[in-house]
Amino acid sequence: MFAVIIAVILGAGLLLILMSVAGRKDKTQKQPKNTTKSKNKNVIIRDCTKKLSHDPRNVPALIALGEVYYEDNNYEKAYPIYASLFNLMNMHVEIEKVSTSVRFGVCAYKVEKYDDAFQGLTTALKNDPKIFEANLYLGETLYNKKDYEKAILCLKRALVTKPDHAEGIKYLAYSLYQSKKYRESLSFLKKVVDNDPTDKEALFYMASAMEEAGLGDKALKIFMHLRPDPVYGAQSCLVAGSYHDKVKEYPKAIQDYEIALKLENVPPETKLSVFYKISQSYLAMHNIAKALYYLKQIQAVTPNYKDVNQLVNRYQELNQNSNLQAYLMSGTSDFVALCRKFVVGYYQGSFVRIEDVSVAAESIEILCSVEGGKWEDTQLFRFFRSTGAIGELYIRDFHSKMRDIKCDRGFCVTAGSFTEEARKYVDGRPIDLIEKNKLVSILKKIEISS
Repeated sequence: MFAVIIAVILGAGLLLILMSVAGRKDKTQKQPKNTTKSKNKNVIIRDCTKKLSHDPRNVPALIALGEVYYEDNNYEKAYPIYASLFNLMNMHVEIEKVSTSVRFGVCAYKVEKYDDAFQGLTTALKNDPKIFEANLYLGETLYNKKDYEKAILCLKRALVTKPDHAEGIKYLAYSLYQSKKYRESLSFLKKVVDNDPTDKEALFYMASAMEEAGLGDKALKIFMHLRPDPVYGAQSCLVAGSYHDKVKEYPKAIQDYEIALKLENVPPETKLSVFYKISQSYLAMHNIAKALYYLKQIQAVTPNYKDVNQLVNRYQELNQNSNLQAYLMSGTSDFVALCRKFVVGYYQGSFVRIEDVSVAAESIEILCSVEGGKWEDTQLFRFFRSTGAIGELYIRDFHSKMRDIKCDRGFCVTAGSFTEEARKYVDGRPIDLIEKNKLVSILKKIEISS
């Protein structure tokens, strides 16, 4: 009995020892795989580097070293090796031409040597036009070289092999967008955004493509979402503001532009555009003081930007003369009221009776009778709101109207000027031309009298 117990104990101990040894052996078999692989790579790198130091054209060493770097995605170090192999492959049959050309092209693309990438990848595709990797990276290379039409062809060939490849879809979408094929780009841009909803570049392109394709309302939502973005925000604010300007929602447009001006690192040209657009919105709201502030911001940096100098000169004067401002910028009813005051105030000490007022797109007309001490006339006033030069044709039309209604005298009034031909036409005719300076003088008297 005692012998049996000893035997069991010895057996159990032996079993534990064997299990421990087996476990250790198993560990040693599993553990060193990565370490061994790493050691093998280091050995290959060391040996091949040594061989190449003696013979830079040692093909087996170049192939082995290139393989190690390429598999590790170390394109900086792989590029010069595959460049050497690419140059040697026509002289050495042991160099596999297609794979070497592909790897040379990919490495060149990764280190932004686009001409070399083009050379390597096109060489590979001459041998086999269906290589996915070659078509993909050639498409991306052409995109970076701004040859978008050819990029589209390559990327479409790549996606025949792998239709769901995210990078291929992205570059195809961008190539279609850059080549102004907006409607076609939209389906691919949507896939890019579905793959990564945080991709602001894709969102911006998608919104821009929507706008170009006539989907303005949908585009606006995306642009407004992008307004705070440090990269695409300023441009998005500009587009959103322009849209709100178009539909005459000026307070919303101003809000868009103000968001852009709060962003950091806005490109100078974009900032000038924002200043100009916000000044136009304020002018549309008849807030001349605010408009002048932004116009002068532009003037301080780029004095000859668009028509800024003319606008500053014009609106500075308007800002100082409320009646001239009303003449040029007020609503129709206020403008008519001002013109009536002008007519009544034109003849001091005479009795003026307004007979008729007619409003046209370019002007308004007031027919009146004037009674002086010993005379009475029927007179027609035509007021132009333009600040440009009024030509002879307008004056001829006015004169015809006077004859039709048998009017004694006529007055054409403008905040601008009249052409030389218009002035010659009124010689000998009962028409007075009142230009800006005289208009301002009369308006000042109206302001004093009121």
